Amino acid sequence: MKISLTGALTSFTDLIMISRDEILKPIWYAFTALDVDRNGKVSKSQLKVLSHNLCTVLRVPHNSSALEEHFKDDNEGPVSTQGYMPYLNMCILNKIQANFDFYELNKMCWTLSAPKHISCKHLLISGVDAFKVWCIFNYLSEDKYPLQIVIEELEYFLHKLFAAMSCSWNEDRFEDYKMQLSAKKKHLNAWELIELIGMGHFTKGINPQTLSTGINEVFQELVMDVIKQGYMMKKGHKRKNWTDRWFELHLNSMSYYVSEDLIELKGCISLDRNCCVESLPDKDGKKNLFVIKCAEKSFEISASDKKTKQEWIHAIQDCIVRIRQGLSSPHRESRQKRRELRKRMKAEQEAMENRMRQLQLANDSKQAQLEAMTKKLQDASVRGDLEEQRRLQTQIELLDQYRRDLEQEKMARMQMEEQVAEKASEVEQYWQRMQELEEMYRQLKKALDDERQAREDEEALRKLQARLLEQEESKRLELEQIHLQQQELLTLSQKEKQELERERAEKERALQAAQEQLGLLRRQREGAQEEYKVVTMKLERAAHKTKNWKHKVSNHEGLLQIIQPGNKGPTRMTNWGQAAFTDTELKEMERIWQENKNRSHDEQ
Repeated sequence: MKISLTGALTSFTDLIMISRDEILKPIWYAFTALDVDRNGKVSKSQLKVLSHNLCTVLRVPHNSSALEEHFKDDNEGPVSTQGYMPYLNMCILNKIQANFDFYELNKMCWTLSAPKHISCKHLLISGVDAFKVWCIFNYLSEDKYPLQIVIEELEYFLHKLFAAMSCSWNEDRFEDYKMQLSAKKKHLNAWELIELIGMGHFTKGINPQTLSTGINEVFQELVMDVIKQGYMMKKGHKRKNWTDRWFELHLNSMSYYVSEDLIELKGCISLDRNCCVESLPDKDGKKNLFVIKCAEKSFEISASDKKTKQEWIHAIQDCIVRIRQGLSSPHRESRQKRRELRKRMKAEQEAMENRMRQLQLANDSKQAQLEAMTKKLQDASVRGDLEEQRRLQTQIELLDQYRRDLEQEKMARMQMEEQVAEKASEVEQYWQRMQELEEMYRQLKKALDDERQAREDEEALRKLQARLLEQEESKRLELEQIHLQQQELLTLSQKEKQELERERAEKERALQAAQEQLGLLRRQREGAQEEYKVVTMKLERAAHKTKNWKHKVSNHEGLLQIIQPGNKGPTRMTNWGQAAFTDTELKEMERIWQENKNRSHDEQ
């Protein structure tokens, strides 16, 4: 059983930034590549493989039973009569997620279709460049099948290619080629465009490496939605070091890689309506700085020069404005405007052709009337041979009248032809005016962009001045507070100084009294020392006297003494030996000695 790709190919709505019409174009190539018999039908087994590959690339869960159910057979043949498109729409395209890789989808469909149409051995460009030209063709082609590119879009592509290669544009050769296409009344398909570029029809004499670079730049801008790209320095968030990165700006994001080979992605800056980009002064030895402020964090970037810095700031600001206004990327908007312009031109051309047809029909009607009248005259002339002499004058008058009418009709037709020529010249002038209006629109847009940038710079300066005024006001208030605090501290310090003076005076008086008391104590100590010396001398004299008396007593009484029983109580010793008096006598003697001592001290 074979199934056809039928259904409305232009009835799909947009999916994120890539429309379903753009997704369908490479799928159409893959489907037609499987159509071996060129009858618009593909076997179900091949459709299973195609569906599985599409689900894998588009990141959609694959349900093989859904395809079997959609194309199930009965005794009279396949139940479904709508072909593969309803299944593709319902089971695959309606389930596409936003994170699928559009490049991988194109690569898969190119792998299926390219070997059957081109041979890279006869081309001056590589297979990768041929693939990119194929993708560019799909982007610029009309949303009609089989896919073709109109001459205006071909001219737009060649202009972009030569601008990317910085080469001059050969308009004469393209005009000749355009006349050849107009004579053949045909448009180019993808394989013819690849052969046109690959065989060097317009790029003869250009270095293949330069041609490859130009194709890649146009591919990045149109197909991959890269608005701007290049190397810049980025400041890290953790280590705060500056690293060289390759940046790619898209409408909703700004990715940065280790190098331009795009192998290692280091990060992505998501752009939304709340983001902003501002210029920064030079710091840390880095120049041409600007910052992208997002909701979560800010990114500081250093460009190579001032021109590059302004270009990046303008491109990022334009993306943010487009996001806020809900617009698409610039080249997509330009493509839509070109299509709308072609539709208007086509409608006007159809209206002009309708008027020409109406004029032609009126002219044909007049000519038919003249031919009918001439035939009637001839018939009348045959029938009126017998009455020729009688009607001769009448016939001559009628013929003169008819000649005058014929001349009038010829004059009317010549006037119509002049009007047609005038209308053609008016169409040419209208086309020239449209081109002049486009040029004026580009200049007006540039002037508006410059004015908007100036207003934004003025608004930024005004905000900066307001912020500086606020900071100056806050600093002035802080200085006033500090001045008031100093005044209070000075007042408090004076009070504390008076209190300290009073305390110092009291302490000086207390110190003076203490010094006087210390002097008195010193004099008392000196008196006590003198008294101690006197007592010591007295004690020495008493000891000497006692010793003399003891010697005398020992000489008179001799050394013999009567030994008596000792006292069991504690014995008391004196200078002359064991005490011979009682405790009461001893206390009385101590009292008398203390009184004498106190009396002598008072006298002193």
